[in-house]
Amino acid sequence: MFSGAQISLYPMADDFVGVILGALGALDPYRDRLRIETDDISTLLVGPPEVLFPALRDLFVAAARSGKHCVLSAAISRGCPGEPDDPICRSDAFGGPVGSLGPRKEAAITAVRNAAATGQPAAAQFSLYVMGTGDHMDEIYGCIDFLKQSGVYDRSKNFCTKLRGDTGAIFSALNEAFCRFGPGAGHVTLDITVSANSPSAV
Repeated sequence: MFSGAQISLYPMADDFVGVILGALGALDPYRDRLRIETDDISTLLVGPPEVLFPALRDLFVAAARSGKHCVLSAAISRGCPGEPDDPICRSDAFGGPVGSLGPRKEAAITAVRNAAATGQPAAAQFSLYVMGTGDHMDEIYGCIDFLKQSGVYDRSKNFCTKLRGDTGAIFSALNEAFCRFGPGAGHVTLDITVSANSPSAV
C-alpha cells in the first residue's frame, strides 16, 4: 500500500527561511524510513504511518519552538488506487480486516492518552475522507466519537473537526484517525492544518 503526505510549513516571520531550515534537522532520524521529495510548492513524505506522523510532529515542534506563529498544512493519503505500491510503506498499522468500531475507538483513545508530551501546545483542524465504501459516514462518525473522548477534541466546525492540546497528543490523534477508520486496505485521506503560537485569541 502507498501512504504519504504532501506538506507545507508556513512560519509567519520575516526569517521564515531560517525557521524552516532550522526545523529540517528534526527529520534526520526518519530519513532512512521515508522518501522525501521537495519542490517549490510542497514536500512529499512517503512512508508508513508509524514513521510519517512522528516525523510530521517533530518537524512542526521544531519550527514552533522558534516562538513564531507556525502553520503546517498537509494532505495525507493511504491506499490511493492511482499510486503504485511502495515497499517503504509496509506497515502493520493497516491492511487487515477492519472489525467493529467499538474496539477500534477504545484502542485509539488509549493511544492518544498515552502519547508522549512535547510541551508544545497547538491547535488543529482536519477532515477525514473515507473513499470507495458505502458506510463511510459510519466510519467518520466513529472517528468523531473517538475524538470527543480523546482529550484533544475542541469542537466540530463546518467541514472539519478542531483539536487543541499538546502537539504529541494531536499528532497521535491524527495517526489514529488515519489508521483505524475506513477500510483497512482502502483509500483514506486526511486534510489537516496545525497551528502554534497564533496571535489570535483562543
